Amino acid sequence: MRVALFITCVNDTLYPRTGQAVVTLLERLGVEVGFPPGQSCCGQAQFNTGYRHETEPLVRRFAEAFEDYDYVVTPSGSCAAMVRDNYPRIGAKAAAEGRGQELAELAAAAVPKTYELTEFITDVLKVTDVGAYYPHTVTYHPTCHGLRMLRLGDRPRRLLAAVAGLELVELPGAEECCGFGGTFAVKNTAVSAAMGADKARNITATGAEAVCTVDNSCQMHIGGTLARQGSTVRPVHIAEILASTEGDVW
Repeated sequence: MRVALFITCVNDTLYPRTGQAVVTLLERLGVEVGFPPGQSCCGQAQFNTGYRHETEPLVRRFAEAFEDYDYVVTPSGSCAAMVRDNYPRIGAKAAAEGRGQELAELAAAAVPKTYELTEFITDVLKVTDVGAYYPHTVTYHPTCHGLRMLRLGDRPRRLLAAVAGLELVELPGAEECCGFGGTFAVKNTAVSAAMGADKARNITATGAEAVCTVDNSCQMHIGGTLARQGSTVRPVHIAEILASTEGDVW
């Protein structure tokens, strides 16, 4: 199979180690990972802010960048959800406006091969134990897009439960939003901060050493809030936990 890494804007600019961890992990599982340099933003920020027409060139760019690959894997539930849930909407709207079927056809080609990392491992590779070692207590925050749009369910938890040395601790109010929401955090700062504060307090109350997510964007919001509260809990992307081994802990 030909597998491409879609790194996403947040990962590329702020959390490059997450992308490196994905490659390390997938290669350990026998996957040859490609990285098409033509990839760019998926358009989520533009689309969520109401700029649908400005998102359309990014739909084309995504489809063209990954057209030669069987699978596109991303360490981001929100960006995977953007492709899978919103690209078809964008294509349908363009067609309804009399601008042809091009975007709908590009979306139809991109959607079925785009996977968030944990669902690719569990659903395509059919693996639960990835050979990871992470000797820490960890609590898991299921991010909104992964939980509600991708319906990841217990996939991330099953992968974490199989990690040697890891103790998984339940998070109170786990399914409540952390308050990030992309541009929501910029436009509604007070509400966003209050939601983040509630989430951070619940995380700290678990006594876990680390809080794990499938999205670096939510990890960034949670991590900043934890730091302001003086918490010592470390925010970490699930890819970095799964890439860790006894000889190399990320």
